[in-house]
Amino acid sequence: MTNPASAPAVPGAIARRDLNLPVFAAGAFVLFAVALSLFQLYTAGVRPVGLFYQRGFHLAAVEVLAFLVFPSRGRRASGVARVLAWTVDGLFMVAAAATALYLTLNLDAVVGRAGLPNPVDIVAGVVAVAVLLEASRRALGWAISLIAVVFVAYAYVGPFLPGLLRHGGYGTGRLMGQLYLGQEGIYGIPLGVAATFVFIFILFGALLEVTGAGQFFMDLAYALTGRQSGGPAKAAVVASAAMGSVSGSAIANVVTSGAFTIPLMKRVGYKPHEAGGIEAAASTGGQLLPPIMGAGAFLMAEYTGLPYLEIVRAALLPAMLYMGTVFVFVHLVAQARGLKGMPASELPRFKTTMVGGWHFLLALGVLVGALVMDLSVARVGFLACIAIAVLAAARAVWDRGRQRAETAPASPGIAPWLRGGGTRIVDAFVLAGRNTLPVSLACAIAGIIVGVVGLTGLGLKFSAIMLSLSQGNLFLALILLLLASLVLGMGLPVTASYIVLIILAGPALVNEFGMPILVAHMVVFWFSQDSNVTPPVCLAAYAAAGIAGSDPMRTGLHAWKYAKGLYLIPLLMVVHPQLVLGGPLWLVLATGAMAMLSLTAFAAALEGFALRPLTSRGRVFLLAGALCAFHPSLIVGAVGSTLALLYVFWDLRSGPGVHAV
Repeated sequence: MTNPASAPAVPGAIARRDLNLPVFAAGAFVLFAVALSLFQLYTAGVRPVGLFYQRGFHLAAVEVLAFLVFPSRGRRASGVARVLAWTVDGLFMVAAAATALYLTLNLDAVVGRAGLPNPVDIVAGVVAVAVLLEASRRALGWAISLIAVVFVAYAYVGPFLPGLLRHGGYGTGRLMGQLYLGQEGIYGIPLGVAATFVFIFILFGALLEVTGAGQFFMDLAYALTGRQSGGPAKAAVVASAAMGSVSGSAIANVVTSGAFTIPLMKRVGYKPHEAGGIEAAASTGGQLLPPIMGAGAFLMAEYTGLPYLEIVRAALLPAMLYMGTVFVFVHLVAQARGLKGMPASELPRFKTTMVGGWHFLLALGVLVGALVMDLSVARVGFLACIAIAVLAAARAVWDRGRQRAETAPASPGIAPWLRGGGTRIVDAFVLAGRNTLPVSLACAIAGIIVGVVGLTGLGLKFSAIMLSLSQGNLFLALILLLLASLVLGMGLPVTASYIVLIILAGPALVNEFGMPILVAHMVVFWFSQDSNVTPPVCLAAYAAAGIAGSDPMRTGLHAWKYAKGLYLIPLLMVVHPQLVLGGPLWLVLATGAMAMLSLTAFAAALEGFALRPLTSRGRVFLLAGALCAFHPSLIVGAVGSTLALLYVFWDLRSGPGVHAV
């Protein structure tokens, strides 16, 4: 909207360009994406609708978009095969709409015969589950659909299983009543969060992107850090934190910001796998920062019953510790290798950047202000979307007026400007429709898993197994939880992994180990992020490796190293719950400072470099000082981090000639 000349000439051209769709499919995608976005804006800011109406329309639209973006392979053929492929995909789209429409039109009758579904109810439920599994398979891969199928099968074969896994078994009617006709399955809390809260913030992020906010945050990051040692890598951390917090996807953040940051990191001396690892770790951090947190903040608010603003407040300090740790790793690598920053002549100026994009910060201010006013989360997202659209339009009017004053004869009329603005709005709707696919489908699939868990009592059984294996030891229980998150992360996206883990392990953490509910949710959410950076899955690292031209597994190992905060900071939350729950200001600040010093000492010990290369003795000393932070006593942690800091300065004063071992 700020630069109509650079916008695609036709609304929705981005669907053909970025999604590589034929003209007809691109047009259909645009229509459904616009309809979905307008519906979400209406229900968020004008008039809310009933639960099943909201979630049913949202899921049906998302499934249709998924079948358009991920068509049958036969569509690439010609003749009969192509017609057959279009027919199959068309039937899936019709089935998606029909199953949602059936439930909403017959809602009163379905509720009236609760527990006794008729044959049509059962058939509609089976079709709804099948369509969802296929849409998820196409958009998210085979693994997530297979995991859901395993859980559905578990509901049938319960009588034949041994030990704690045994249950009485359930028929198709009872299962469809749980998964399709009620609020405990597909249309449960996960999809409700995606349909009510997450999409509106994804739309806000899309509006930021099409109006130039992504480039603004990138330029701002380079203006602030570009001249420093390893400047592009530090800029990647800052920019990824800014855009990742509202993009809703670590992988999308890698692809967008990494396209700029990774080549520049390589240019100043970072190895390709290092550059890719840094971008993956930084983009993962964006998912830990409010307001969206990859849908995590909204899900936590629903599951804990706490206000959304409380979740945002609790998530802020741990997320800052994570980004600080990645920044420290980046700085240490740059110092150890003697990497330089970028020349000032190639960097944007801070003042010029702020003058060109201050209105983006004002839009974020509107969002924060609305949160502080304790408005509903959906209304906050609605106001934020309106704010960025109005501010971008006002800025465009100002720029156009100034352009006309400078070059009146050559100034274009208002029609091209209006077309450019309309095009960008439509493109934002298209981007939101594309970006919501993995989140909404993952939440719907998670609803299947959650429904089966609730129906069979698997959550209580998992808690019993977890308690038995850990022998009541919280540390062992957290290790088991971490291993479970890694296994689930091989097949489930981050959001679905978090939902499944909190349903299975959350009761044990809270009821058996006495962990505060918000801390338990935060720990599980953080552990669920490991599929972005932990081999052999590390999806964000694989995306970064493609841009960096590096070995995917080697890139993943470096991302895993730089993202060590994903494992250490949750342990700090457990030992020092004030990092999440808050408390007296002096206590929170002291704990945060101690944690950051300890994480810095850990990073230096792992990298083998502090103010200069470390000896083996120095690495052990720093590691010991860092481990003191995991003692429940704040004094012990403070002493350990202080001694580690003093050792670094003492080692620096002891003279040159020390080399890392």
